[in-house]
Amino acid sequence: MAFVTSTNDAPVTPYDGCGRCLLGVRRLSRVLGATSSPARQRDLILEVTAREGGHVVAWADDWEVSGATDPFTRPKLGPWLRLEQGPFDGLAASAVDRLGRDVYEGLRLARENAAAGRRLLTADHLGWWDLSDPGQEMEFTMKLFGAQIEHRSIRTRIRQEAARARKAGQVSHRPSYGYVHVRLRAGTKIDRTELEPDSSTVIREVARRILADEANGTTVYSEAARLNRACVPSPADWSRTMYGQESQGTPWTGQGIRLILLSDAALGYLVHKRKPVLGNDGRPVRVAPPLWDRPTQAALREKVERRPITDKRGPRGMMLLSGLAWCGVCAERLYRSGCSYADLQRVPALGCKGRSFGLPQSQDCKPSPTIAMPVMDTYVTNWFLATFGPASESRKVYEPGNGMAQRIADLKADRERLRDDRATGLYDLPDDAEWFRREYARLGEELQEAQATPEKPAGWYTVPTGRTVADWWRGAADNAERREILRSFGVKVALFPARGPKKRAGRIVITSEAQAEGFDPGAELGLSFRDLM
Repeated sequence: MAFVTSTNDAPVTPYDGCGRCLLGVRRLSRVLGATSSPARQRDLILEVTAREGGHVVAWADDWEVSGATDPFTRPKLGPWLRLEQGPFDGLAASAVDRLGRDVYEGLRLARENAAAGRRLLTADHLGWWDLSDPGQEMEFTMKLFGAQIEHRSIRTRIRQEAARARKAGQVSHRPSYGYVHVRLRAGTKIDRTELEPDSSTVIREVARRILADEANGTTVYSEAARLNRACVPSPADWSRTMYGQESQGTPWTGQGIRLILLSDAALGYLVHKRKPVLGNDGRPVRVAPPLWDRPTQAALREKVERRPITDKRGPRGMMLLSGLAWCGVCAERLYRSGCSYADLQRVPALGCKGRSFGLPQSQDCKPSPTIAMPVMDTYVTNWFLATFGPASESRKVYEPGNGMAQRIADLKADRERLRDDRATGLYDLPDDAEWFRREYARLGEELQEAQATPEKPAGWYTVPTGRTVADWWRGAADNAERREILRSFGVKVALFPARGPKKRAGRIVITSEAQAEGFDPGAELGLSFRDLM
């Protein structure tokens, strides 16, 4: 039986059942462009396996995987240990700490490996490991214990450095979505944080679309679906590519977009545990230019978190009239309903399911209206382009105002925080008391100045794009984007069934909240019987 799993830099030979067909195990917590650890681990594994008369049949390379991760749950090594891959006779690693950095998990791996009749080989030990020998078992345990202590020390140093950086108002973590860290030279500390052009444009467009939709049909979930359809890299994949790692195809999620929109990191603040880090003056520490201002964030919070309970979920599928087509008899939403025929071809149908759902208001909906979906889409498209196509396209832009109300609230909160700290005895020393009086007086002056400034309310204004609505429609990427265009014009479609003994025709009634020259809000389109199911 031949089973070969090769990597770009590590050779393998087929499995031949010789009893020394080994799985090469490599692991690295951080993969940087200049690291040579993968090559060093490969050379040590190949050297020790050749010395002991073995050969490597496959490689389990876990890059960007912490040593504290259970070996049985690692992305690459785990499936081999769970016997979900191919056969192998043992494990080969460059050192014991590459198998694990936890004593319990490392001993469990070695013992289960031995219980399965497999062998264990590492380059930091002479010969094969024999854990039935008390001396070798003690050596193996001590190597694991040293690796565990080293891992704990590294983690402690990282946490201490992160705490020091926060106290100094410095960035020590990966950038938030929309930002990029700038270093003066490779490998040095972060000099500053700037807006990243591509990702900042993506998330700003998401915020604009959510704010511009007054009907609340555009949500964080519909935006996640739109970005996934457009193959825009998710924040997780964007972060991986920024650090030279491979994209894993992680999708956008509505909850992820919500966290980005409402995070104070989007205001350019240094954030820890989703809260802004406060400086010595009691104010949030700003480390980067903002994606938007505080009033815009408040408007986003209003749209994202305080949507009325009666609002229905925005459609995320590819149907052109999803959420826009209704039954003319019982006023229930139309859904995909089996199949119909158009031009002698079997196609999806759109119909009323209220009666089949057992809705009381749909009991008299007989016959339930049904139509071939391509036929309905064609009629609505032709009507929309004929009615609004020649008009000029305009883009809604949100004007956040001057945000004086929010500014006043922030200053009052800062003063209240200082008063609470003083009440707990934090500023009892003479030097601290003087600083407290100075900062409190400064906040009071800024508060008076803000209260004297007239409030400029937030609002919307339209900007022409130089295109027609027809150009906008034809340039749309898919039906989901065209559906948003229809929704922006307030288009609603009502389908009535064919009635009478001959059932010669049904009716489609299209209405719109927008105004256009010569537009009849009660326009009716007749359909022949062959268009209806």
